[in-house]
Amino acid sequence: MERIGFGLIGGGWRAEFFLRIAEAMPERFAVKAIFVRDQGKADKLQEQWGIKTYTSFEEFTAACRNECSFAVVSVKRVVNAEFIEKLTEAGIPALAETPPADGVEGLLRLWERVGASAKVQIAEQYAFQPVHAARIRLARSGRLGEVSQAQVSAAHDYHGISLIRRLLGIGFENAVIRAQTFTSPIVKSPDRGGPPLSEELEESQQIIATLDFGNKLGVLDFTGDQYFSWIRGKRILVRGERGEIVNDEVSWLQSFDSPVYDKLRRIDTGHGGNLEGFHHKGIMGCGEWLYVNPHAPARLSDDEIAVAESLARMEDYVRGGPSFYSLAEGCQDHYLALEMQRAAVSGVPVTTQTQPWASASAGGNI
Repeated sequence: MERIGFGLIGGGWRAEFFLRIAEAMPERFAVKAIFVRDQGKADKLQEQWGIKTYTSFEEFTAACRNECSFAVVSVKRVVNAEFIEKLTEAGIPALAETPPADGVEGLLRLWERVGASAKVQIAEQYAFQPVHAARIRLARSGRLGEVSQAQVSAAHDYHGISLIRRLLGIGFENAVIRAQTFTSPIVKSPDRGGPPLSEELEESQQIIATLDFGNKLGVLDFTGDQYFSWIRGKRILVRGERGEIVNDEVSWLQSFDSPVYDKLRRIDTGHGGNLEGFHHKGIMGCGEWLYVNPHAPARLSDDEIAVAESLARMEDYVRGGPSFYSLAEGCQDHYLALEMQRAAVSGVPVTTQTQPWASASAGGNI
């Protein structure tokens, strides 16, 4: 495989995922240039990672044209669209973090200015996390029959909705959304900065929403603590006419009177006497490998594996391969999330409307 060179816009917590992946897999990925606006931050990043860092966007894009297949945009949502537009104007393909713009007006403005013709994909990684990828494959396999319901308590807003759409096989269909929020106490969880230093009681904000697509139902139930908490787990339920997935448990009917039960089994090497090195190998279930880690034997977390997959697919896309998570999909998932939040605030059901990006030919592989 050829080494994938890419530029990186941003130097925050999320941008470091791309830097760590390139560091862990130097034979596969290379960050060739970084752009940040602050000179002090630029100097620190260059010293820490040994990568040429620019505060001039023109110099950054010039470096990208010479050495990069594409540029990753990993900045706050309020400026995400700005950089997507700038890269499009510069003729550089963009892999942008979620969401692609801030608010419905921002999404519409970005779509009007960039649209389906630009070389833009969105780094929505959740569908590429190993266990989610295995569940999606199983949901698509026909073993469960026609899937009619997906309940997701694993990620917030557009991330959770992206999983719901893929588990259900939903594209850009409209939905009636009902939502409510609930506040409850919880002992403070770890966060991006690490474990808590003392016991502290704080409020946990939960949203519960239903997205009724007519013949298919999505349910999102999430509290932000779930990302880091030691005591708030993740839950997935997928229901079809012939079976269902409940977290890692699978049940289905071989025939109307013959039920079968199985489990999704995670396979990691390096345990016990295994000498293959320590890495994730894949997910087995129902007598087959439902997911095989394409980035083994690199020692990456599941989320890093998923981000690495976005990078690999972006390279393929730039070279003429298929869309894997288009700007249209990114806009749709964020639009649904914004309408969900509006329904939660108002307490009134919201019916979504067909948006301009729904007719885009670059709809991605739902």
